Amino acid sequence: MEEQSHEQGSIETSPSSSSVDHKTWIETQDFLKKKLIAEDDFTWRLAVTGRSMEKEEEVLKYVGGVDISYSKEDPSMACGILVVLDLQTLQVVYEDFSIVTLHVPYLPGFLAFREAPVLLELLEKMKTNANPLYPQLLMVDGNGTLHPRGFGLACHLGILANLPTVGIGKNLHHVDGLTLSGVMQLLKAKEDYAQDFVTLKGCSGRIWGVAVRSTGGSLKPIFISVGHRIALDTAIRIVKMTCKFRVPEPIRQADIRSRDYVRKHQMRMSK
Repeated sequence: MEEQSHEQGSIETSPSSSSVDHKTWIETQDFLKKKLIAEDDFTWRLAVTGRSMEKEEEVLKYVGGVDISYSKEDPSMACGILVVLDLQTLQVVYEDFSIVTLHVPYLPGFLAFREAPVLLELLEKMKTNANPLYPQLLMVDGNGTLHPRGFGLACHLGILANLPTVGIGKNLHHVDGLTLSGVMQLLKAKEDYAQDFVTLKGCSGRIWGVAVRSTGGSLKPIFISVGHRIALDTAIRIVKMTCKFRVPEPIRQADIRSRDYVRKHQMRMSK
C-alpha cells in the first residue's frame, strides 16, 4: 500500500552564493571520490525466474528514486522527493517530499552541493524511522561517474548515504571526447545487431558509462553510470528491469510527483 507523503515545510540550504568556495567543493569531491566503490558491494541478489530461493537469501525488492523539481516562477523554490517502488510490480509503495528554499547556486559539475542535502534528509528521515521499505538500491536523476570530474550527484549521494546507487542522465556530459552526435551514430549502427546500448568509452580509454535505448520506441537514449557500490553491468540490468518508458520508473515517478507538488505549492501560495 502506498504511504501518503507529507510536506515538511520550507528549509534553507547553505552556504549562500556569496560564500561559495569552489576550491573547497573540489577538495570535497576529491576526498569523497576516494571512497567510491565501482563494483557490486551489496548483500541482496536479483531474483532469477525458475531458481529456488533459500529462506535466508535477500532479494532486491525495494528500489528508490530521487529527484528535485524547481519552480518556474521562483528558481530558488524546489521540491525534493524520494519514492520507493516494489521491483516486481513497479508500483510506488512509499513517497515523501520536502519543499525547500535553496541558496546554493547551480554550477555545472557541482550539482550535488545544491541537491544532495535535500535528498539526504529524506533518506535519513526514512532510515531513522526504521521504515521497512527503505531502498536497497537508489536511482538518481543525475549522473554518477559520467561527469567532468568523474564524480556526479549519484556518486556523492551514494557515498554519503552508503547505498548502492545508479546515475541516470537524460543528457550527455561532453567529457573525454564524448559527443552526443557520436553516440547517436554508434547507436544507429547497433540497430543492425539488435543491440540497444553503446559503451561510452572516451579518448583516454576510460569507460564512463553507457548510452541505452531503454524501450523499443525510444529515440533518445538515457545515460547510465555507476554511482556507488554497484558494477556497471549490474546497473544496466536493473535499469532495464524498471523501464516501462524511456526513463526508469523510479526516476519517472519521482519526476512526475515532484513537479505535481511544486505546482500545488504554487497554487496555495498564490491564493
